[in-house]
Amino acid sequence: MDAITSNPVAGDCVESTTVETELKLLVAAERFATFRERALERLPTRNKGIIRRLDAVYFDTADHALHEAGLTLRVRRTGRSFTQTVKRIVSTGSLSRREWETPVASMTPDLGALPLEEIGAPFDKLDPQALVPTFATNVRRHALMVDVPGAQIEVAFDDGKVEAGARQLPISEVELELKQGRPAALYELGLSLMEWEPLRLGVQTKSDRGYTLAGVEVPKAVKATQSSIRRDDIVDDAIASLLGNCHQQILANLVPAELSEVPDGVHQLRVGLRRLRTLLWLLRREIGAPALAALEAEAKQLASNLGPARNWEVFIASTVSTLEKAELEDVEFAGLRMASLPFRDEAYVKAREVLASPNVNRFLLSLGLVIGQRSWRNDISAGTLGILSEPVGKLGARALGRIERKALKLGRHFRQLQPEERHKLRITLKKLRYATEFFLPLYAGHGGTSKYLKRLANLQDSLGAENDIATSRGLLHQLTEKTTEPGVHRAIGAVIGWQRCHQLAQAGQLQSDWKKFERQPLFSD
Repeated sequence: MDAITSNPVAGDCVESTTVETELKLLVAAERFATFRERALERLPTRNKGIIRRLDAVYFDTADHALHEAGLTLRVRRTGRSFTQTVKRIVSTGSLSRREWETPVASMTPDLGALPLEEIGAPFDKLDPQALVPTFATNVRRHALMVDVPGAQIEVAFDDGKVEAGARQLPISEVELELKQGRPAALYELGLSLMEWEPLRLGVQTKSDRGYTLAGVEVPKAVKATQSSIRRDDIVDDAIASLLGNCHQQILANLVPAELSEVPDGVHQLRVGLRRLRTLLWLLRREIGAPALAALEAEAKQLASNLGPARNWEVFIASTVSTLEKAELEDVEFAGLRMASLPFRDEAYVKAREVLASPNVNRFLLSLGLVIGQRSWRNDISAGTLGILSEPVGKLGARALGRIERKALKLGRHFRQLQPEERHKLRITLKKLRYATEFFLPLYAGHGGTSKYLKRLANLQDSLGAENDIATSRGLLHQLTEKTTEPGVHRAIGAVIGWQRCHQLAQAGQLQSDWKKFERQPLFSD
């Protein structure tokens, strides 16, 4: 574990700063004791470990200034000692968090013992009197050290609850914290534990759950962050960076994707999966690597399984809502909306089942492992090994050129394209857009990037709207078969008629979007 220990502060109070790297796995509460005993029998532990009672209170201001800044402050009691800890998220979906820890005299925070300038806002100007208890955790922790090849990991079995007022949620999980060595070892150990129990990858910290329980935080869909590759990166480093970017977006949207009240959760999770598939597809053509091809297939299957939830959400939130606002005479769309909700709810039930499945959670851990140990290095032929040490700009230019040429070829005679041909073009344009965004930092200051992306996005959106119409026909067919209500059937007919009119009206715009894109050279004025 990367660690920085600062100089002692006044008195006996010693402040330490670390970067905490841990992996959290969730255990079904009714299976926790059995799983723990089985793991203790099989893990290569040094001893039987230590069992402690950990009671913690999390503090924030009344307007939740710490939470808004991505920080948490807790005071934890362990036996007769008290420790206050400040944590800062390194990046959404990351295994790592920055951490400052100091002993204190009681369960009351002591801001004077913290390196406030180093932590920064809002701590540097925070009035201690403004802090109030927000929620609490009560945990029985059985912690022990495990030595694995190339790493030392603390395994902590946590059983307890998080409380906010009268509300509470159970805590039933195992935390794997890297003490020293390879971060990839966390994923290796996690996959080993999943052989003994159908665990789930935990992406919410205890503080995340506490803030949600307290009504402060509502899970939100997370868009992709900008690619951070640089012109002087070699291909090997760029692959790790880009795969990590995709992995983080996927992890950040696992919880929102389970909630129908966060409709963009499934959408952004599928976007993350599509970005990952695009990158894996691109790398498969450049360097081979069978291990990457296996991940590509699993990402495709997961995205497909989440499709129905997204399709019903788009139909209800976009198609039906648009027609409701139109206030068509003699057509009532409320019945259509009500008839659609059970289909959407069933799709979300299946989505939650899929996300909880062992196969999906093994896939998520396997992806992290591939990134952590850069598995592609040992999975490619000697003839392509040299590509990994090339400047990433060479790979970017080849990849973007190849995908753009394919798109232009598929779009030839655009007006005459059949629906299946337009669908292939739409998929290729998605790949082109994601690939362009991956390599965009390499073209900073280059003329035409904004215009190219805008025209590409406009064309993709137009083709996407056409695809939404095609997808909704299948949904309307399901509704037709399941309901006999005349008003619903009348609304279904109105939807089909409106969509047909929309297609005719937008045909010219679609052709115009294609022409503009076709004429815009890749990243040039």
